Amino acid sequence: MVTALEVPADLLIKKVAEYLKTRVPEVKPPTWAFMVKTGPAKERPPQDPDWWYYRAASILRKLYKSSEPIGIERFRTIYGGRKNYGVAPEHFVKSGGSIIRKILQQLEKANLVRKIPGKGRVLAPAGRALLDHIAYEIMIELVKEKPELAKYLPPARAKRR
Repeated sequence: MVTALEVPADLLIKKVAEYLKTRVPEVKPPTWAFMVKTGPAKERPPQDPDWWYYRAASILRKLYKSSEPIGIERFRTIYGGRKNYGVAPEHFVKSGGSIIRKILQQLEKANLVRKIPGKGRVLAPAGRALLDHIAYEIMIELVKEKPELAKYLPPARAKRR
């Protein structure tokens, strides 16, 4: 079976973001999301109007990759960056936590993520199934472009009598 780790991350995140936007009503940006920066290292808000869905898809993929629960502080570190202090040296700063917290809460409402009290969040079985299904669709599209990738698809099941 094709997993979410076997397809290119950019294609997976794009497809999952489209899926979240069109089919998951629980995941939607709050009214303030278009005016806010994603962290102190950024100088401007994101230019893409669908950035909320891309961040949610990225969080789902990070949870898929992780074998242990991930908390908000760890996500802040993951999405952090280098802050420009002008003539002074740059330093790493964590991302904002509110955006990550709201996205995780929305994904919990959609039953794609579940919370483990005191430890963080893990991907729910429905979230894992969603990512694997989208990864399979991506692999089908890639096989159409490059037939040599067909060896990564699961074998066709023979009909039983």
